Amino acid sequence: MSKDKDNRKCSFCGRDGKSVDMLISGINAHICDRCVDQAQIIVAEEQKLKQKNKIPSFKLLKPAEIKTHLDKYVIGQDDAKKVLSVAVYNHYKRITGAPKNDNTKADDEVEIEKSNIVLVGETGTGKTLMARTIAKMLHVPFCIADATVLTEAGYVGEDVESILSRLLQVADYDVSAAEKGIIFIDEVDKIARKSDNPSITRDVSGEGVQQALLKILEGATVSVPPQGGRKHPEQKMVQINTQNILFICGGAFDGIEKRIASRLQANAIGYNVGKEQQAIDKENMLQYVAPQDLKSYGLIPELVGRLPVLSYLNPLDKDALRRILTEPRNALVKQYIKLFEMDNINLRIDDEVYDFIVDKAIEFKLGARGLRSICELIMMDAMFNAPSDENKNEIYISLEYAQSQLKVNNLGRLKVA
Repeated sequence: MSKDKDNRKCSFCGRDGKSVDMLISGINAHICDRCVDQAQIIVAEEQKLKQKNKIPSFKLLKPAEIKTHLDKYVIGQDDAKKVLSVAVYNHYKRITGAPKNDNTKADDEVEIEKSNIVLVGETGTGKTLMARTIAKMLHVPFCIADATVLTEAGYVGEDVESILSRLLQVADYDVSAAEKGIIFIDEVDKIARKSDNPSITRDVSGEGVQQALLKILEGATVSVPPQGGRKHPEQKMVQINTQNILFICGGAFDGIEKRIASRLQANAIGYNVGKEQQAIDKENMLQYVAPQDLKSYGLIPELVGRLPVLSYLNPLDKDALRRILTEPRNALVKQYIKLFEMDNINLRIDDEVYDFIVDKAIEFKLGARGLRSICELIMMDAMFNAPSDENKNEIYISLEYAQSQLKVNNLGRLKVA
């Protein structure tokens, strides 16, 4: 810094030494403290912009490694995990490109198509959890879209393009990141065709939505309203290419077991019936689900063809629910223990309480989500009173206490009609 700064000026803004607090001198130039601050802001913005435009890189795990990661958060469902792991691995290997070696021949004419996935399973079996866990593991944008609110363009409801708007918002409006994300379309069975017979009225929330989904699922450049479709008609559209977006569709497909059973029974008629066809597990018909079952349920053939990877989730039995309650990294019991630890309270739960919670969840047929509802009723009074009691440093949940809490907090409201 120059001591005689009265006769010198900043080479950037032209201010003289009297009007600034500091004037830094170089060989043939000077810069004031204000320009230094402004330059620092400009450099930070440029670095942030470069980081934002940088294509996100991630280490793609092998299918066995993906399944091992899923095992930490999702109990059981080994068949669905394998199918999902292979489909995700092949999809992102297709995007990033496999490493070449001397034995592989480069063939530019081979274009690998993406493999969208459809998961069939009862509510609370882990469809959404598996998709969210994989997206979090790969560090890619992930969003959940509810198919029940979608309608054909021009009708009351949300347009199909709103799905991409949500993904773009999750990606912080970074188009390049959004184009490599994962979209989970929940309740896809609710857009099934209402009837096999065409009618004079349009099926705007069923077949109309399926038709609108076709180009997005297959891969196309879509004009997406970044802030939503109809509330801001003046907004500028953003172009998103869905070629590298992985779509995972999930649905309960209530009643599809009857269609599966009907198909299997029809195939079992004749002289060429094998022994393997006769050993059918009637308790879990979803394991025999096939694309033609989705078509007979009400999905149009074009949509089924764009969801080539099909898997199922087993219904949760008592043992699986018991493990879900305690074993995963984000198990319910671990969450409640952590919540009480934040108030310096040690939570202890009797093993008989776990069995009691599982039995009630099976009774109400709510799947894994029913575990949370029952636990909330049991823990409600403890979570309400314990933080106010400074002398309280331990809570013990016994079977008698759990039973009494369910009676006090009106357990009957959980019952399925």
